[in-house]
Amino acid sequence: MLKFSRVLFSLIALFSLNACNIELDNQSSETKQPNILWIYVEDLSPDFACYGNSIVNTPNVDALAKQGIMYTNMHMPAAVCSAVRSGIITGLMPTTIGLHNHHSSRDLASAIFLPDSIKTIPEIFKEHGYYTFNHGKDDYNFWYERRNLYSGAFRSIGMYGMQGLKNDWKARKEGQPFFGQIQLYGNKHIYNSKFKSKVIRPIDPAKIEVPPYYPDSAFVRQDMADHLECIELTDREVGDIITRLKEDGLLENTYIFFFSDHGMRLWRHKQFLYDAGTKVPFVLAYYGNNGVLQKGTVNNDLMSGLDIGTTTLGLANIDIPNYTEGQDFLSDNYQARDHVISVRDRCDFTIDRIRSIRTKQFRYIRNYFPDRPYMQPNYRDEWIITQRMRYLSNAGQLNSSAASFWSEERPSEELYDVNADPHQINNLANNPDYAIQLNELRTRLEEWVLSTDDKGQYPEGDAGLKFMYQRWSEQCVNPEYDKFK
Repeated sequence: MLKFSRVLFSLIALFSLNACNIELDNQSSETKQPNILWIYVEDLSPDFACYGNSIVNTPNVDALAKQGIMYTNMHMPAAVCSAVRSGIITGLMPTTIGLHNHHSSRDLASAIFLPDSIKTIPEIFKEHGYYTFNHGKDDYNFWYERRNLYSGAFRSIGMYGMQGLKNDWKARKEGQPFFGQIQLYGNKHIYNSKFKSKVIRPIDPAKIEVPPYYPDSAFVRQDMADHLECIELTDREVGDIITRLKEDGLLENTYIFFFSDHGMRLWRHKQFLYDAGTKVPFVLAYYGNNGVLQKGTVNNDLMSGLDIGTTTLGLANIDIPNYTEGQDFLSDNYQARDHVISVRDRCDFTIDRIRSIRTKQFRYIRNYFPDRPYMQPNYRDEWIITQRMRYLSNAGQLNSSAASFWSEERPSEELYDVNADPHQINNLANNPDYAIQLNELRTRLEEWVLSTDDKGQYPEGDAGLKFMYQRWSEQCVNPEYDKFK
């Protein structure tokens, strides 16, 4: 009897221990920190199949959308890469902390330093035990010690700042969660001489739907077809990344953010504050079964690119700093924005200042230099497509929608009903029927400028301007450069 009791006790103890281990394993699984990966693309508009483009074939990004949420109304805080990247990585509008001028802080003499109270998203992740990396360019408009943000080798690439080299999750400690970024060239593939050799399925320019602000010309159709070919190439690159995550056993516990920094490379898109410039593809996916996403859903809320960094912190259960201007759009207390603000300031040597408010129905734009043409001298001038457009403009061969963008002056204010006028070509600012909406959005913008102390209202310092003048010399025609001539 005694022997039987000992055996029974041993069995009970064994079952209890196993049950304990199972419970601990479940707890470990439930509390395991997720990996987070940003697939960060350059110069791509939301022309993927999942966004309704019937010409392209994008199975990998489409698959991401099925594994998560596709956002249709994501707008970036600016429409040029360095200002966008500076905003997202800090969670602050670039104008709030003086990072609004493109390619700032490219030498020590003109360096802008973040206040000690502000930490970048990767620095915060590092503090919480994450391995951080960025494969590709940083392009931040502030001076920083890169090793404080990212692990791995890097190099300086001149105007583009620093670039991470062959960095990914493989270098982390076993079991360590990672927050990483992989930069893809997107529409910038077009500058690679080998680009066409990588195209598997050429896009027929005849199938392109040319927007009304461009002439229906062969050279425009070809450039837009090239953009779609860049999208298909990007999609294949996304597929390769997903395959690598799966092979390394990481796909089931990795949140994947896929987005572009701004719209495609052409004028009225990149560097300008119409939907074509600020609205980007944005998909958040998770292949595991224990995530917080409602898979296969579409979200039409207005969102700012500033929300990307803060939501990333939220997914890792990391407290979001109270100074950020982004929202965690997955949190229980999330409230959809009623507007988003985007900014444009100096882009390389071209000095400008534009502000925009986008609501669900309207886009208001304020041009602070109406005496300067939209297409004042800029880096695109050397492109053949730009030279052809100038020729057509000078010859009076552009339609009114296209010609207005090439005129010598521009209105100080623009107002568009984006639902009735998705291409934003019918300016309602002088229409008395929209005086109420115009005044409301004008007032809202003015209040934002004051409340955030928009740094774009102040002249840029001599050190930053001098750096641009030394880089671009005779192309610097704005009067702000006269002091250096």
